[in-house]
Amino acid sequence: MNQHVHGQFLREFEARERRIELLLQRLPGRIRGYVRWLRRPESRWARLPAGVFLILGGCLAVLPVFGLWMLPLGIFILAEDVPALRRLTDRALVWVEERRPHWMGLPRAPSSR
Repeated sequence: MNQHVHGQFLREFEARERRIELLLQRLPGRIRGYVRWLRRPESRWARLPAGVFLILGGCLAVLPVFGLWMLPLGIFILAEDVPALRRLTDRALVWVEERRPHWMGLPRAPSSR
């Protein structure tokens, strides 16, 4: 891998991690801790079933225990191991940062109206 490609990969990785950390800061402390643990490489054995469970739980959002918030969280957790989901979530993170920065706890972009 040449230096330019490696440098670009590193910048993209750091930007993704920064965006994810901004979103994690918005989660309640206990859930934030679990998600951070799940994102660690050695937690892959738990990450895959947890991601699937969260996606299924998000689809059952009409039930009191489950919520729609579980769906994107499950997708982000599975994206750690599924390259196609990683590309999808990378685009989603860029979109959120550009169009809905307050979702990441950033100041709202000035209105162009």
